[in-house]
Amino acid sequence: MSNKETADIGLIGLAVMGQNLVLNMADHGFTVAVFNRTVSKVDDFLADAAKGFDKVVGTHSLEEFVGTLKRPRKVMLMVKAGSVVDDFIGLLLPHMQAGDVIIDGGNSHFPDSNRRSKALAEKGILFVGAGVSGGEEGARRGPSIMPGGDSRAWPLVKPIFQSIASHTESGEACCDWVGNDGAGHYVKMVHNGIEYGDMQLITEAYALLKNGLGLNHDQMHEIFDTWNKGPLDSYLIEISRDILAVKDTDGSPLVEKILDTAGQKGTGKWTGISAMDLGMPLTLIGEAVFARCLSALKEERVKASKVLGGGGAAGGAGAGSKTGNIDDSLVADLEKALLASKIVSYAQGFMLMTEAAKEYGWKLNYGGIALMWRGGCIIRSAFLGEIKEAYDKNPGLENLLLDPYFANILLEGQEAWRRVVVYAVQQGIPTPTISAALSFFDGYRTAVLPANLLQAQRDYFGAHTFERVDQPRGKFFHHNWTGTGGNVSSSTYNV
Repeated sequence: MSNKETADIGLIGLAVMGQNLVLNMADHGFTVAVFNRTVSKVDDFLADAAKGFDKVVGTHSLEEFVGTLKRPRKVMLMVKAGSVVDDFIGLLLPHMQAGDVIIDGGNSHFPDSNRRSKALAEKGILFVGAGVSGGEEGARRGPSIMPGGDSRAWPLVKPIFQSIASHTESGEACCDWVGNDGAGHYVKMVHNGIEYGDMQLITEAYALLKNGLGLNHDQMHEIFDTWNKGPLDSYLIEISRDILAVKDTDGSPLVEKILDTAGQKGTGKWTGISAMDLGMPLTLIGEAVFARCLSALKEERVKASKVLGGGGAAGGAGAGSKTGNIDDSLVADLEKALLASKIVSYAQGFMLMTEAAKEYGWKLNYGGIALMWRGGCIIRSAFLGEIKEAYDKNPGLENLLLDPYFANILLEGQEAWRRVVVYAVQQGIPTPTISAALSFFDGYRTAVLPANLLQAQRDYFGAHTFERVDQPRGKFFHHNWTGTGGNVSSSTYNV
């Protein structure tokens, strides 16, 4: 039987995510053509992971690959973000026709997707920038997929994407159209920023339990297991619970054999940069990125611990190797502090997406985004259902913290939250994201901040002007603070 024009979709890039997406598509009845720049990987894939999958079609050249695809052709790139994506698009274009679809499923930066969408549209090619989350297991069993780009492509890829995506308990696909140009990759970027925040929050709780209370890993495993049965129920709490139970070959906790330097691929950094560009206070996610940067300074931190004293102000209560006394009240406080901080992290992420939608002309469905994150992705958690409900009730919700459900959690949990931060400060245990979340909460709910003094300083040294509380907004004034500065003021603008 000829393979000519029999494939429903083609996928280029047979690394872990690409292979698993292919098998997922084949499981759902789609015939998938595959190609890889290192052509031998095609044969290796067919002989190993794809063995017995008659709906997977191996090809050994781009000409052969494109020739197997039904029209309009749909090609999904699962390759390294950056120039490699552009290279493959350039190689594909001579073989494609108007109305064909190119899908970038990697972790591309959204400005690249904006550019590619516009450039390909001029050639009649429909571009989709699809954020895919869920890691290896998600790709195989059902990821969260966040597609954006040329909306004319959505009806063509929707049946495939919504079939292979994760589904909620009520059967809704964790995949829907996000918006034009780079909107899909932008939402995936913010997802990853929130993921950075979630992971750092959990590590701070782990440090407080281990170095504050001196609990051993079996005790911490049980605490995380309990948390995962309550409002903190989430994928990241679940895997942290499992990690704490794993022993190395010598019987000691494997996690303690791992060097305390965290890597990053850039999506969290991109989120922070976008927040600064748009003037949004993503304090928690910013601290999470900087915490990874600080962790990378391992040798310098070791030296500093000898000069400045390590192990906290109290010398460190424990290192997780002995059985400490579980302080139930502190553990309960920590659960509330984690939940409150997590709410702030998501609220900041949705603030950023709201501002980006205004800046780039996207029409984002925030309840739909929460649904897409409800299953399959790394930040999936029980309370995403509550976020969807909040935006379904009030699509124009200014901020998640103003929703009665979430506002009530923060107000009821704030005393516990403060006790945790105070305890961490007293013990000398760094909690950059938990502390940043509390500071944001306090700043956001403060009607009058001390920025009046800051603006006075700017006007004093740079004649940057100020608004007055007794005058309409948008009317600016300059004061001759020294009596010698004159009345000439600087122009008013915001970065």
